[in-house]
Amino acid sequence: MATACQIATRCRRIFRNGNFAGKMTLKTKILPPSVLASSSVGRYYGRLMSKKEKSIRYADSHAHLNHHDFDGDIDEIAEQLESEGFLLTNVAYDIISAERAVELAEKFSHMKASVGVHPHSADSVTDDDIKRIKTLAENEKVVAIGETGLDYFRNRSSKESQKRVLIEHLKIASEAGKPVIIHSRDAFGDIVPIFEKHFDKKAGGVLHCFSENVEEAKIGLRLGFYISFAGNVTYKKAQNLRDAAKVVPPDRLLVETDCPYLSPQSTRGKRNQPLYMKETVSLLAGVRGVRPEDLARATFANYKKLFLNESSGEAEIVYRIRNSIYINVTRDCTNLCTFCSRIDYPVVQGHNLDVESDPSVEEILNEIGGSMPEELVFCGFGEPTMRLEVVKAVAAKAKERGLKTRLNTNGYGSVINKRDIVPELVGLIDSVSVSLNAEDKETYNKLCKPLDPENAFDAMIDFIKRAGALLPETVVTAVDLPEGVDIGAVKKLSDSLGVKLRVRSFNMVG
Repeated sequence: MATACQIATRCRRIFRNGNFAGKMTLKTKILPPSVLASSSVGRYYGRLMSKKEKSIRYADSHAHLNHHDFDGDIDEIAEQLESEGFLLTNVAYDIISAERAVELAEKFSHMKASVGVHPHSADSVTDDDIKRIKTLAENEKVVAIGETGLDYFRNRSSKESQKRVLIEHLKIASEAGKPVIIHSRDAFGDIVPIFEKHFDKKAGGVLHCFSENVEEAKIGLRLGFYISFAGNVTYKKAQNLRDAAKVVPPDRLLVETDCPYLSPQSTRGKRNQPLYMKETVSLLAGVRGVRPEDLARATFANYKKLFLNESSGEAEIVYRIRNSIYINVTRDCTNLCTFCSRIDYPVVQGHNLDVESDPSVEEILNEIGGSMPEELVFCGFGEPTMRLEVVKAVAAKAKERGLKTRLNTNGYGSVINKRDIVPELVGLIDSVSVSLNAEDKETYNKLCKPLDPENAFDAMIDFIKRAGALLPETVVTAVDLPEGVDIGAVKKLSDSLGVKLRVRSFNMVG
């Protein structure tokens, strides 16, 4: 069996800036709960967290402020959007609108441009038009190619022309290394084979104003596309779009206006504009079971990643999702799960968890401040019990304030710390969630790749039994992977252990 020291050594090799034990600071300057609840300092901490939560930024992945409908008030709209922290891409539909999109991007720093020709105009696209798109694509303000695609609903151009022009756009996008913006309407069966042959997954792309169903959404995700929803997702009869929105992972979701078209329900029939996108964000948040702030943050991060090749911003040791506060205790872990994005993209719901070093107790408590969440969760992308004393110290402070606590773990904490840690969690942890993920050792080792494959699964089962016996609530989870996991068998195992099973959707982190 690998010792805690051996595990730590291997983690250091695998994870940059790893720190198995971390540096604890048990002496904190945090005021006692009675003072935090009533003093001006306590109110300051609460306001500080509220202020951070209110700093919401939105990203409109597909707008047409380059449309003539906005010629009369573009400066006023641009000023409003800048004051509210919007980023947006003005998307071209012909050569003239492409030139205008670039012009706006050069004038306003919070606007970017996409250049291309809409499939409605495919019949009239010339070789000179393709050359012009290629030239415009070289401009640093141009972040995407399109919109392009297939539209069999209106059929304003022949199918042959639409396919030809789409392929040309896909080639330009690949050569420029920029994502492609796709318009697809009543043409999914024809467009998928073209993507399979010509789409550059590395350059990326987005299925804009998604108008298909769940299965088509899954196909688009498999092909490597982001999926963007517009104001029509708020319409009463658009349940198919709302169902599709539920299956898109938080790191592949975008929101748009497609203005001046497709105003959301409350402003339907009026000229659409980016500020109206807040209604779409709120609707999608409700559908996906998160707060509007969560969805705005995640889609803003996705916009920056796809179009600007930028990270999600400053790394966070404490982050909020819904009404819970999560603590990013460590980046280190004893598993290398095949379905985890910790190494490639350590972002959850727009929160960057790529911390340079593990936080101290004092740093964690200062970040929590006077907030009163529904639940305090020890989670992040690493294994919290690798820093057990930090978890216990923070949990003790939380319990002094009457907060509910949860520990998300792989169940290997007793081996890591070379003792039975469950009794130490009594009175500190209200709920423990163990990532079971498999019905047997062989499957577990294949999916979770533990650093101690001989003992990890059995140690986890022992931990679950102990937690179930001593702690108020013990839950096990399993990821519903496309293949490799028999959820029915996992359910039988959890039943035999006397604990509840919660099935997590694949790629739906947070």
